Amino acid sequence: MLAECGSLESGLSPEEARARLSRQGPNAIRSRRARPWRVLGRQLRSPIVLMLFGTAIVAGFVGDVTDAVVIGAILLLSVGLGFVNEFRAERAADAMHDRLRHTAIVHRAGEVQRVDVTELVVGDVVALSVGTVVPADLRLLHSEGLECDESILTGEALAAVKSAAPVSAGTGVGDLTCCALMGTVVHAGTGTGVVVATGADAEFGRIAAGLAAREPQTEFQRGLGRFSTFLLLVAIVLTATIFVIAVALGRPLIQSLLFSLAIAVGITPQLLPAVVSTSLAAGSQAMARRRVLVKRMVCIEDLGDLDLLVTDKTGTLTTGEISFERSVPVEGDATAPLVEWGLLASDADLHALSTVGLNALDAALLAGLRDGASLDPWRRLDAIPFDHERRTTTVLVQHEGQDPMVIVKGAAESVLPRCASVPAAVATALDELYREGFRVVAVAHGAAPGARALVPGLDEGLAVGGFLVFSDAVKPGAGVSLRRLAELGVAVKVCTGDSAVVAARTGGDLGMDVTAVLTGEEVDALDDIALIGAAERTTIFARVSPEQKARIVRALRHRGRAVGFLGDGVNDALALHGADIGISVDSAVDVAKDAADVLLLDKDLDVLADGVTEGRRIFANTIKYVMMGTSSNFGNMFSASAASIFLPFLPMLPGQILLNNLLYDASQLVIPADRVDPEQLRAPSHWDIGAVRRFMLLFGPISSLFDFATFGLMMFVFHAGAPEFRSGWFIESIATQTLIVFAIRTRRVPFTRSRPAPALVVTVLAAIAVGAWLPYSPANGLLGFTPLPAPFFLALVAMLIIYLVLVELAKLWYFQRMSARPAAAVTPRPGVRRVLRRAARFTAPSGRPRRAHG
Repeated sequence: MLAECGSLESGLSPEEARARLSRQGPNAIRSRRARPWRVLGRQLRSPIVLMLFGTAIVAGFVGDVTDAVVIGAILLLSVGLGFVNEFRAERAADAMHDRLRHTAIVHRAGEVQRVDVTELVVGDVVALSVGTVVPADLRLLHSEGLECDESILTGEALAAVKSAAPVSAGTGVGDLTCCALMGTVVHAGTGTGVVVATGADAEFGRIAAGLAAREPQTEFQRGLGRFSTFLLLVAIVLTATIFVIAVALGRPLIQSLLFSLAIAVGITPQLLPAVVSTSLAAGSQAMARRRVLVKRMVCIEDLGDLDLLVTDKTGTLTTGEISFERSVPVEGDATAPLVEWGLLASDADLHALSTVGLNALDAALLAGLRDGASLDPWRRLDAIPFDHERRTTTVLVQHEGQDPMVIVKGAAESVLPRCASVPAAVATALDELYREGFRVVAVAHGAAPGARALVPGLDEGLAVGGFLVFSDAVKPGAGVSLRRLAELGVAVKVCTGDSAVVAARTGGDLGMDVTAVLTGEEVDALDDIALIGAAERTTIFARVSPEQKARIVRALRHRGRAVGFLGDGVNDALALHGADIGISVDSAVDVAKDAADVLLLDKDLDVLADGVTEGRRIFANTIKYVMMGTSSNFGNMFSASAASIFLPFLPMLPGQILLNNLLYDASQLVIPADRVDPEQLRAPSHWDIGAVRRFMLLFGPISSLFDFATFGLMMFVFHAGAPEFRSGWFIESIATQTLIVFAIRTRRVPFTRSRPAPALVVTVLAAIAVGAWLPYSPANGLLGFTPLPAPFFLALVAMLIIYLVLVELAKLWYFQRMSARPAAAVTPRPGVRRVLRRAARFTAPSGRPRRAHG
């Protein structure tokens, strides 16, 4: 196979790899690139926008050219504004995605290197270890206990056993035992293979490239969808009612249609997608500066929803800088070469002694190898690599001139039961090391004369060699980070593979309230119902397996908690998939990074707290826009609907309604940059359509009261005709619609106890100024406006003052009686999500086009 691929066992030369990459293109299934036509298509997809464009064309055909031009121009401006903001957000997402790269361990000219997976080419020799996502279709060259989880391709739950032995031609994908396939995960063992297919030519590439399904919606997106449905129903009822009444009153058909459709547009916050996109783009950039990367921008708001974090211990509560302290041989075996035995029972190359591809413990052990010590006289005959069920590594090795021997290394609780006898002093020494907070790996050994392979029973009845002792100090500042999360309403639980004593000590040192500790054995002894209650009461989960971690997450989610899981190991993937928000780190194993929604470039709880704060700030600002838009728009459109029944003319022309809506929306586009009060960040907020409806029905009529006062002022004081009436109400409407932002944006007293962002003040005042200027502008005739007398503005100022005072009183009443936050719904994760997440690692950067495949 090496010859067919034009390669050697030592791999391609760097020059040849570059040449092949240029010819073959990147090992990518898709590319990330903002496409303006797609963004524009989303803007034009709105049925209301399409209907208005169509109605404007009809109006032009029947001779109402002025309305047609005004409506068309306003819609173009509105669509253009939304397009610019969403396209900028897409570009921000591309830039963020380009920072997320994935690597593979490759042999190039005999040297072991980390190479970006998109730069792999046919002929590359790739090394595989536990937790690796296979980066391309590989023909295996060597295999030691290699098993691959191929469920993403075949649906089979059991891992497939692999070997380098060839299979017959025409064998199906599920029986290709001599190949490791792109996108599958190394479940156990190690191996090397030569790349035979990349990108969309690989089996997984063909599946993912043809997958039309989109990522399942997050809780925020579902809430946004429910809100949009609610608004659509309100708009349909209002529009149909107005149209029927207008026609019944004998109004012109086209004008009635235009007016009713303009009411429908006016009641909807048209630029909500642009506001959300701008918020998320700004949030993703802010989080990237804080060393937090999100795979999908909408996950930022799910991160803000977090109220319970389950985290591992190493690197989060501790420094993660594992160092080898000492070996502790058992009594009577003081000369046992425990470090050498430990390295023999690892993935370390016995001759190169490189740390590339080693786990943190083995890398620390290699660094602790005595000066002058050598593993050259040793030879591995067979191995059973580490897995999280056995929690041990077993090797059959032989020293020159000596009989073979078996070495077992792993968790003490898994190694000691394999020993013929365990002296009391050994158990005492182990307990003392745990109490001191050390991580301990046990080593046992046994003679195996004449053995050439590991067979059942060969690793039983062993002798205890001793312990390898590692330290991982408590991280400075971790206690402060835990307190900061507590202030944000995020409870923290620890889920670790370490011993219960070590985990509890670490938690206690950091000031955690270690109310209860559950071990993996105790978790297995509980049924699902009992585990729900126990998990709520427990702070530390110790010695837990991957399946147990996933069960714990499911139990915690059962009562509606928004659960985040932070992990970086192979044994964390199931829990990451099962959590509401999966969080990992850039240095994590492949399968953990793929399962996560959020990646921390620094494994630091303080960084995570920044992300939670940013998510809540974005949600708070989005809700501000929704609350303001629906309440003020509903009030104004209700006023327009009522007035159209009693007035002999339309209270506002369709084009004027759309212009009013455009000015209002434009003034609110800076809301994503607005300040948020600290109390809004102390607990997660959720979509509550009932609250939006109550808010709309309270503040909308207040707005309508002052609209009706304006109607009376114009009709009975100024005896206004249609142009004067429309001009006066237009100015009053835009003023009340925009100024209310300062009251609604905070629960505090505006300006004195909660200052808005300067940009928001400027845009609101600018919108009012433009609205007041339009009746005096050169285009006033085209727009249907006319200048107003000076006394109107004196009356307007008086009404605005009374209006804002009344709004402030209503706000205080509303928030005092606001119902408690409902529990978050459990959000299932469909299986297709795994395929899409896995495919994301095979994505070319936005600046590099994906190759075409035949």
